[in-house]
Amino acid sequence: MAYIATPDPEQDSGPLADMFAADIEYRGYLPNYTKLFGHRPGLYAAWKLMAGEVSGSLGVRNYELATLAAARAMRSSYCSLAHGKVLAEKVLQADTVLAIGIGAESDELTSADRALMRFAEAVATDATRITMSDIEDLRREGFDDRAIFDVAAAASARSFFSKMLDALGAEPDAAYWDLDADLRDALTVGRPIESVDR
Repeated sequence: MAYIATPDPEQDSGPLADMFAADIEYRGYLPNYTKLFGHRPGLYAAWKLMAGEVSGSLGVRNYELATLAAARAMRSSYCSLAHGKVLAEKVLQADTVLAIGIGAESDELTSADRALMRFAEAVATDATRITMSDIEDLRREGFDDRAIFDVAAAASARSFFSKMLDALGAEPDAAYWDLDADLRDALTVGRPIESVDR
């Protein structure tokens, strides 16, 4: 459910139907955010291109950590759940992602991981407070200037996407109920998951 009407996937044809079909094939269902972007398929295509460019350059671990940090900072349940799930399934132990979600320490996270996440959180919350000292922290952890650019881009792009979804009332997909309950609760940092008959 969203605050604005969304195109009906049963009624549309052409590029919009193709967009819906592609996400159904990829996810196994039609995400609530895809329905919203049905109003502007070209913008959705541009978003996917930008996100793919940044994630491909950063690599999965760094991209997902930066994105989760930014999403949590903005209290975006949708993006926190989505990217926390990717981290738990493809990159880190689920217990580590849970630790991130509740603000606890984890031995699996390196000092570089922590510096990256601090920077991404700062970008998402108040980029005007970032100083050269923050950049130097990343350089000391081995990030070159291109990687620092990419972390800033990942967090900034997440600001666009997360704020769009929350501004229009998009609820995280019911599929996230299938996550481990503790992890799901830790990653639900704002808007609740859409309700289902359970």
